[in-house]
Amino acid sequence: MNDSQQRYLLIVNGKSAGNPALREAVEEQRKAGTHITVRSTWEGGDAAAFAAQSVELGATCVVACGGDGTVNEVVNGLMQLAQDQRPALGIVPLGSANDFATSVGLPLEPGPALAAALTLSPSPIDVLRVSAEANDERFTSYYINMMTGGFGAEITSSTPKMLKRMLGGGAYSLMGAFKAWRHRSYRGTLHWGGEERCAELLLLALGNGRQSGGGQVLAPSAKLDDGRLDVLVVRDFTSVLQLPTLITELQQFPEEGRYVSYFTVSQLTVTTQQDDPPWPLTLDGEARHYDRFSVEMVPLALKVLLPDKCPLLVANN
Repeated sequence: MNDSQQRYLLIVNGKSAGNPALREAVEEQRKAGTHITVRSTWEGGDAAAFAAQSVELGATCVVACGGDGTVNEVVNGLMQLAQDQRPALGIVPLGSANDFATSVGLPLEPGPALAAALTLSPSPIDVLRVSAEANDERFTSYYINMMTGGFGAEITSSTPKMLKRMLGGGAYSLMGAFKAWRHRSYRGTLHWGGEERCAELLLLALGNGRQSGGGQVLAPSAKLDDGRLDVLVVRDFTSVLQLPTLITELQQFPEEGRYVSYFTVSQLTVTTQQDDPPWPLTLDGEARHYDRFSVEMVPLALKVLLPDKCPLLVANN
């Protein structure tokens, strides 16, 4: 398909709809002859609904304009479509953290980011499917970057939006320092590849991408197209005297350390301790609470417009 046949659907987080740089970039591209349709969200779920309608609107590419949460919603909308009809995904990062866009090397300013979305070639990447239960209800959702459970998710979900806007990714570090002395254990059982492990956790991270929470690297070896889910397990500590060992292991990511374990799987199931409250979770920054959840790989399910030398693709390493 040549450039004149490409039709772009921009799904813009409503809070960024008035962004002057984005408006200027769209106008310039339209003057250059690019066919761009814009939809702005009003409430939660709008971005997913627009993405699911993208084929009906004639779009060959859907560009998520917002933060990691907006990207996540668009991904969930695209995954409702048949794979052979699914438009490619582009990203114009407009959030406070922009973890996925940063880690893959996309421009962070609206003009260059939109230009990149209109010129980069699509690369197929894996998508993670989450099947979950909470209060006797079942849910299915998808993500492409990172799922965190326990302490990390509590930080992300509890950081005030105003603080995120003021400090960017630093807001998460600030909330982390505050929460570190007031955390609780997250008890549950992990199942994978015929193995089972009961644990009291501080943090669980399940990465397709590498970072979350405004730049915190939780899955340093992750690749978007390797068919594997990178798992970081951080067990709870009982004394501040144990913190130096935990911090050292978090810098080294051992396969099996005293507090930290880092390994890869294709599927993982977590069942929380009976009578405990559901774990706080985030899927690409979006807050959830589940009693039981299973994460499995959907290989090469989505085409994403990424830089040619993206460090998170197997072929570039």
